[in-house]
Amino acid sequence: MADDVTSTERSRGGMSEQRRRRVRLEISREAARLFWAQGVDRTSGDQIAEAVGLSTRTIWRHFRSKESCAEPIVAQSVEWELATLRSWPLDRSLEEHFATEAKRLVSEISPLEQADAGLGIKMIRLAETEPALRTAWLMACDQVEHELAGVIAARLGLEPDGLEVRLHAAAAAAALRVINEYVGAGLLDGTDPRKLGDENFAFIADAVRTATGGAVGDPVHIDAAPAEPDEGAVHRQK
Repeated sequence: MADDVTSTERSRGGMSEQRRRRVRLEISREAARLFWAQGVDRTSGDQIAEAVGLSTRTIWRHFRSKESCAEPIVAQSVEWELATLRSWPLDRSLEEHFATEAKRLVSEISPLEQADAGLGIKMIRLAETEPALRTAWLMACDQVEHELAGVIAARLGLEPDGLEVRLHAAAAAAALRVINEYVGAGLLDGTDPRKLGDENFAFIADAVRTATGGAVGDPVHIDAAPAEPDEGAVHRQK
């Protein structure tokens, strides 16, 4: 990867946002590989820079510390989950929607995206003993909670910043965090994926229903839905 930005990007006052995200993700991939292979303590900023083909100075221009280099790959590990929640139709149960989206993911995911998902799982596992990586994981979980508030508000016809919605979102996000940690650890330990859950994702939907007291997880019948739902919540769901 070249260390310099193009003259076009310079003329706009710096690196474009799209390129910045691409560079950060590539740095994050190499940092995650090094963290998993040799540990966080044994990995230096110089090693990360060498692995990605950038100067160390450029690494620190994008990240505040070597541990924070893991943040993009960890955040990406929940992106499919977030996209699935955003697109959850009112008239479909959570398990039905997850099963449908999982089949689509299998047919569309690229080898690089598969590798990124594996690195994300590894960083979540390392986060159990590395406080700085734990911070990155909890930041990603906080984003899931934020998105869930909008999704839940749209399904219940409530304001996304209301106490009931926020409590449901916090509980559901915590359930999803535990499931991600449990499944990820099992996969890394070589457990048969079929023993970690079921192919219809009922275990995820059941966890969300339990966490929210049954308020979230089932289809919302159109005739039972509020006539004028909160526009901001609907926009966030989309």
